[in-house]
Amino acid sequence: MNRRISEVAAYAGVSTATVGRVLNGRTGVSAPTREAVLAALDVCGIERPVGMRGERAALIGLVVPDLQNPVFSAFSEALCVLLDRRGLIPVLCTHSQDGVSEAHYIEMLLRQNIGGIVFVGASYADAGPEHGRVLRERGIPMVLVNAADENSGVAQVRVDDALAAEQALAHLVALGHERIGMVLGPGGHVPSARKLAGFAAFRSRRGDAPEEWRRLVAHALFTMEGGATALPRLLAEGVTGVVCASDALALGVIRGARRQGLRVPEDLSVVGFDDSPYMVATDPPLTTARQPVQAMAAAAVAALVGQIEGRADANDLLMFDTELIVRGSTAGRPR
Repeated sequence: MNRRISEVAAYAGVSTATVGRVLNGRTGVSAPTREAVLAALDVCGIERPVGMRGERAALIGLVVPDLQNPVFSAFSEALCVLLDRRGLIPVLCTHSQDGVSEAHYIEMLLRQNIGGIVFVGASYADAGPEHGRVLRERGIPMVLVNAADENSGVAQVRVDDALAAEQALAHLVALGHERIGMVLGPGGHVPSARKLAGFAAFRSRRGDAPEEWRRLVAHALFTMEGGATALPRLLAEGVTGVVCASDALALGVIRGARRQGLRVPEDLSVVGFDDSPYMVATDPPLTTARQPVQAMAAAAVAALVGQIEGRADANDLLMFDTELIVRGSTAGRPR
């Protein structure tokens, strides 16, 4: 135990004697020093003294599906910087190849008396109803960023997916494309469903019958191979443009087009979603809907801190518009 107390002291930047005074509830320790020691206890995995366990730890869980998708990495980096500025300690929790799940991370975070959780592109619902119930019962401050599922009673920050889809469609129509397909994520993925609603609304305004435009929609995993696999059926429907629900899907569609001997954008125009880092450097540079990552991260941290301090409603919704960034993957309709 003495070795662990030394670890706490080193992390907090204080003496072991000061750690002892905090653990024993003695006076003579300033509030900032006491908070530093308590945070160090949380980081080192040592339970707080019984009388202090009701206090929120400074640890904030960041739960993301994976870090292979560049936009999740961008959100994670932005959130970590902003939390650090608030004196909060981010704990990054992401799926790994050995199958570590949201449920495992939530159990771990609850053991540390976590101060709050931000879910990015995921949801506490992914961990199952029991863990969701525990989080709600304990009143853990939570914010969902672009949640994968429908959720109620939880603060959310997200983009207007329907508007993003309509912006992409309007861009392709302006270029002369009429047969425009859409590649979305798996069925049940809520942001994809919202993009599909935007696609349907746009088609409806143009007088297209549902049985006509539904043939132009494909679902796939959010991977390059998923996009490449979805493309042949759309090409069979005569599409000359494709709107995708992620940049990874868009890059896969471009790869699939080249497998078919097609050129992008000369034979097929492709639009992505996210404006992930390096999309400006792909071949061709990708036209894509840019998420305002920094602004969304700032809103998520503000909503979380507001809950922690008892100033914010846990049911707030903050919605952001995307910006269509036009690059070299879209061009006039092929003749």
